[in-house]
Amino acid sequence: MRPNTISGRFAALTTMFVLLAELFILLPSLAGFRLDYLESRLERAQIASLALLATDESIALDLESELLQTAGVFNVVLRRDDVRQLVLSSRIPGPIAATYDLRTEGVLQTIDDSLAALADRQNQVIRVIGAPVNQAGQLIEITMETAPLRLAMIDYGLRLLAVSAAFSILTAVLLFLAAQRLILVPIRRVISHMSAYASAPEDGRHIIIPDARLAELREAESALQSMQQTVTSSLKQKERMAQLGQAVAKISHDLRNILTTAQIFADRLEDSADPAVRRAAPKLVKSITRAVNLCETTLAFGKAEEPAPTLSRFNLAQLAAEVIEAEALAGETAGHVEFLADIPPSLTIRADRDQLYRVLANLSRNARQAIEATGQPGTIEIGAGESETDWWIKVCDSGPGLPDRAREYLFKPFTGSTRRGGTGLGLTIADDLIRGHGGRLNLLRSDNEGSQFCIHIPRGLAVGAEATR
Repeated sequence: MRPNTISGRFAALTTMFVLLAELFILLPSLAGFRLDYLESRLERAQIASLALLATDESIALDLESELLQTAGVFNVVLRRDDVRQLVLSSRIPGPIAATYDLRTEGVLQTIDDSLAALADRQNQVIRVIGAPVNQAGQLIEITMETAPLRLAMIDYGLRLLAVSAAFSILTAVLLFLAAQRLILVPIRRVISHMSAYASAPEDGRHIIIPDARLAELREAESALQSMQQTVTSSLKQKERMAQLGQAVAKISHDLRNILTTAQIFADRLEDSADPAVRRAAPKLVKSITRAVNLCETTLAFGKAEEPAPTLSRFNLAQLAAEVIEAEALAGETAGHVEFLADIPPSLTIRADRDQLYRVLANLSRNARQAIEATGQPGTIEIGAGESETDWWIKVCDSGPGLPDRAREYLFKPFTGSTRRGGTGLGLTIADDLIRGHGGRLNLLRSDNEGSQFCIHIPRGLAVGAEATR
């Protein structure tokens, strides 16, 4: 049994407490035995002295010596009617070493005198004073030797230790077995479940089923079960996400090739004789270019990577106008959403233009779709400004606001979608792109009056490489 285990420490604590219990039992018992021993000597001496006082004649010396030996004392003194009388006497082998008055001794004093009697190995003569039995006088004094008292105390202590040790060992064994059965066995069961679960956390069969009888252990098992269910669910979700990522990467790879072909044909539209086609061609080319870039980014996302932003300086108002134009065209069939821009015309920021376009387009598209779902008119506003430390961009809408679950899992993939059929990847990607700039994307408010997102991009960027234009 190792000392650093619960069993070892429990056994050590049990042994220590048993020894303390033995000590607390032994000391008062020895003190009581000594007191009874001395009182019995006083009673014997009183009986012997009363036998002498019952007759007016003197007794023989051999009879007096026999009475003293029977009482186990050397002298007996009685005080009656304020008269102190030496009733029985014999030769004392030595001087009186100490006097003990049993009438005034307290509990602590009795224990202290008992320990002193055990520690003193010399056979000394002591005087003992007590009250006579049945009020046969005022007091009685005896002189006696300490060796028989010490031997009797040792014999009594050994017998008491043997009996109490037997009961203590039996109690300790029963307590240890009960602790093993009620505490250690359930704990080992929890440990074995944890080990089995750690070997295959995806296997739901290894999730513990709480059945402990002790309330504390049952609470621990319930907490472990909840944690294992959460971990298993997360692992399964991550596995599905990994599989989905591989599928999306394959689709994006093929889609990129298709869009590249479409881009080649769109370039030829710029040479068309139709003026309207020539005017629309640059916008088509730009849209296809963004689609190709998006496919390439999706491939990188499938590898759990997001390309570092390529920084350049550009006019934010123009970028916002492009986002508003694209979203206005996409929502023309509804006709209920009004787009507004509150950006200083000369505001120039330094960021990755394509990535910021994706972020603003995502936020605007989510807001437009939320308003269109209500069937009521609404507005979307993109505002921006700057401070000494960063640039800020706000996207506000007058939509219905986000539900509680969407706010709780807002930036988690596949869980934060508020639209039926949505993937929940949009805000996750937007948050990753802004954090790639060293900034942050926050939800400032969301209630029945609308939602407001805020983007902060620091001025002192140390990421990417600023493109030259």
